[in-house]
Amino acid sequence: MLTKRKSDRPDQSAEQVAISVLGWIAEDGDRLLPFMASSGLTPDTLRESAADPAFLSAVLDHVMGDEAVLIACATALDMKPERIADAWRRLGPPDPDADFG
Repeated sequence: MLTKRKSDRPDQSAEQVAISVLGWIAEDGDRLLPFMASSGLTPDTLRESAADPAFLSAVLDHVMGDEAVLIACATALDMKPERIADAWRRLGPPDPDADFG
């Protein structure tokens, strides 16, 4: 019997992954309200910020900060947690030690 492997959507950009994560956060008030409180956003500024790569990086920071949240998000979005982590690394600031080696 053949089983279908879950799609990791490798064609998604880091920004698209972050927008998917933001959508997952926004689906549930128990996730959205603490996120908005910690970021200082309002519903209007949240919508405006969604196009800002720095904001999208912060969305991924929020999810990456709690392994249980990361796993729940990845499961809900049908992607591996590593995919979210990869998007987080690509959108985040460069490693300050990367130039030294």
